[in-house]
Amino acid sequence: MKRIVVLGAGESGVGAAILAKKLGMDVFVSDKSVIKEKYVQQLKEGNIDYESGKHTDALILNADLVVKSPGIPDHIPFIKNMVKAGIPVISEIEFAANHSPARIIGITGSNGKTTTTMLTHHLLKQSGFNIGIAGNIGESYAAQVAKNDFENYVLELSSFQLDGIVMFAPHIAIITNITPDHLDRYDYDFDKYIASKFRITKNQKASDYLIYDADDAVVVEGVKKYNPKAQLVPFSIENKLEYGAYVDQNEIVININKEEIRMSISKLSLQGKHNTKNAMAASLAAQLLKARKQTILESLENFEGAEHRLEHVLKVNGVEYINDSKATNVNATFYALECMTHQTVWIVGGVDKGNDYSELYPLVREKVKAIICLGIDNTKIKNAFGGIVDFIEETASADEAVKIAYKLADKGETVLLSPACASFDLFESYEDRGRKFKDAVRNL
Repeated sequence: MKRIVVLGAGESGVGAAILAKKLGMDVFVSDKSVIKEKYVQQLKEGNIDYESGKHTDALILNADLVVKSPGIPDHIPFIKNMVKAGIPVISEIEFAANHSPARIIGITGSNGKTTTTMLTHHLLKQSGFNIGIAGNIGESYAAQVAKNDFENYVLELSSFQLDGIVMFAPHIAIITNITPDHLDRYDYDFDKYIASKFRITKNQKASDYLIYDADDAVVVEGVKKYNPKAQLVPFSIENKLEYGAYVDQNEIVININKEEIRMSISKLSLQGKHNTKNAMAASLAAQLLKARKQTILESLENFEGAEHRLEHVLKVNGVEYINDSKATNVNATFYALECMTHQTVWIVGGVDKGNDYSELYPLVREKVKAIICLGIDNTKIKNAFGGIVDFIEETASADEAVKIAYKLADKGETVLLSPACASFDLFESYEDRGRKFKDAVRNL
């Protein structure tokens, strides 16, 4: 019997363990941190052996295969020792894909991947496809393969998940964009991060497709460098394309499969240039899979966006409060500020991942009246914007940040939580940060 050791007992790890158990493998789960109660329950229900708060070498190094949580870096000695010992170390994505015949639409990028994943799933589900949504979103891919294997999956894929693939090959891959992010994990080498993103296409064949942003110089350069075997399907809001998707007189034009689809940008349920691109990418995927034209158009109009991504919370005394907690890097916050149409009180901060704030200066000068820092160490933010914005205040809770914003914002203005940083100094996750912000707004 094959012995599988799963490292990390979060959503992906427990899902991988459940699938391995269903496949009749000898499974052991090990987590250096204390396992959350809900996952302990799932492991007990599945009759799966585990250890919590430690790694015991003797129970791990006898594995035939290790499935590693995306949160565990490859370069730590523990993982290096396994690789040295000849034990294959893969991601949950690779493990699940090896045990499912489903067709996969894989989506990666520094920003927009959650919205594009949700939108692609929405378009295809509305078109009658038997389709699941997983990866970096919702219930793990492995758990779904174990319980109710769908014929198709839309997977949101982080660079960390892609680092652990070997044979994984989506039928349709989408790269939304690539900007510096998670550089602390990649030795502060942007090229290593780019290479990680392009792993999504490395196993694709000539019968597969790569949808990509033709306006993104980093992505275009990557396409030249990595020379994918897949058929290239570009989208652009800057140039007219003979094949792919582009913008013509405020209309999106999808031009593939010898059938043209046109839709007014004003009819999209999600506004902003970045959402126009997300809509293009999702529509191209749906069109490649021959979804009905009318259904694509209707679905783009009735789609509701992702929680914590430019999410309108409430209007209080004429001030709009927006939750963009999912903006954990500078580029995502750039999109958010670009979308602001009124003077803005900006809540920013958290765990800095090697951010360069200079690209935000023009938008901050134009749109931001005050900055509220929400983090433990705000030195870099204060240094970056101290000469641009007159008022910068430091806070250590969502409640405090919202109360100060309430005093600062005037009728007709906006309060925007768009942190540009990870959340782990004060919150469990970006979701926890977003929920606490929304609760604080509702309690005003």
